[in-house]
Amino acid sequence: MIEIDTREKPHAIVRIVEYFDKNEIPHKPKKLDVGDYRMSENPSIVIDRKQSLSELCTNLGSDKRRFMNEIRLAKDMGVKLTILCEHGGAIHELKDVANWHNPMLEKYPNAITGRDLMERMYRVHIAYDVDFLFCDKRSTGRRIAELLGIKKEE
Repeated sequence: MIEIDTREKPHAIVRIVEYFDKNEIPHKPKKLDVGDYRMSENPSIVIDRKQSLSELCTNLGSDKRRFMNEIRLAKDMGVKLTILCEHGGAIHELKDVANWHNPMLEKYPNAITGRDLMERMYRVHIAYDVDFLFCDKRSTGRRIAELLGIKKEE
């Protein structure tokens, strides 16, 4: 059974839950110490969903302390953490982030650039064995199921 963190906003995960329901993937809400999705049968693999690269900029910028505390907690708990970013478009893998244009640069010239964000993500990957994967919002449910070891046809 997939456990979904209770702090996930219901309106933000409608498509994900619809995918689970359509494919008869059992799921339930549960407060998770780290991440947003995990299998109750294997709590050592956890998916943390991010809505965009802009959200990751916040996580690795102004909100870095909270985010890094969660990453360290996952490592201390022996959890394999995967960050699944629903950015879509031309972002398919970590190296693509270097070419991303942060819209905040228009207003704040010192905002994080795509290259800087990619480098911060690589550092987290290397130091904490956190994987950063990418998908389109329409495929998030399927990707979460795959990453948690569930294979279903649409």
